[in-house]
Amino acid sequence: MIFVNCLYIMKQFVQVKLPLIYQIVAYAKYYKAFVENKKLSLRVAGMSNEGLKDYNASLYKIRQEKALDWGNLKTYTEKMQWAKLFDKDPRKTLCSDKYKVRDWVSERVGSEYLVPLLAVWDSYDDINIDILPNQFVLKTNHGSGDAVIIRDKKAITLAKKIELRRKIKFSLETDYSCRYCEMHYKDISPKIIAEEFIDSGSHDLVDYKFLCFDGVPYYCWVDMDRFTNHTRNVYDLEWNLQTWNQRSYGNYKGVINKPKNFNMMIEIVKELSQGFSHVRVDLYNVDGKIYFGEMTFTNGSGFEEITPLSADLMLGNLWKLRGVDF
Repeated sequence: MIFVNCLYIMKQFVQVKLPLIYQIVAYAKYYKAFVENKKLSLRVAGMSNEGLKDYNASLYKIRQEKALDWGNLKTYTEKMQWAKLFDKDPRKTLCSDKYKVRDWVSERVGSEYLVPLLAVWDSYDDINIDILPNQFVLKTNHGSGDAVIIRDKKAITLAKKIELRRKIKFSLETDYSCRYCEMHYKDISPKIIAEEFIDSGSHDLVDYKFLCFDGVPYYCWVDMDRFTNHTRNVYDLEWNLQTWNQRSYGNYKGVINKPKNFNMMIEIVKELSQGFSHVRVDLYNVDGKIYFGEMTFTNGSGFEEITPLSADLMLGNLWKLRGVDF
């Protein structure tokens, strides 16, 4: 753990103090991963259902360090593996598309909860920064972790340009359905979207992620400082800090107060999660102003460890997969 922490500190130092070197190295890593993903996409496309099950189970064993028993799926992370391959609800594709889901949100809770859309492009070469305001956010509609925040376009450095190309261009051309067998991403038509920058002050935008089962939110986890020193707290809806967590981010050291209009956030999440056996609905809240983030049906792809195991089992008990009895 000490060694891992030291590596993280070194990475943060290089990223802040030597951004150009950091981005050049990161670009090389991204390109290598991009090429490997292209080859993987061809392999996965030719797999039968049994082949997909075997491949997904091998990934699960590597990440969770335990075998997957398809006939006895009890935990949340285990059930996630079945849902990825066999829950073919087309609404999952629609709601995972960060562009098309905007209509879904508008129809159900109102467009006032959407982050204002600035532009949409189909190709990286089509991006026209000149038409955008000084501050904005670029990301793809189907990727993960590819958002690029521009706080001052008049001062875009070479390092930032490399980051932009690294994240957006590679993400746009990546098939995310094959990497972790998240098959509902297969039919999303990739796009680049530019959204208004939401200024939350000196810190990163706080991310409120609600775990919902059959239209009922049970827990809200709060991600702090996602782009600097990522930590995570999990709360129930009475804002009691939980003893379990997902992935080894660790808890936030300070106090996280219940956000203003929290009850309204709950009502929004209830409306958006209706009709799904499970979905994670992400919202932002800036001094009481609520914004929709995204809907995620394959949280961590079920590969991120939930500790302790009793919490993984507890969440698994909340998830009633339709038409399946394990």
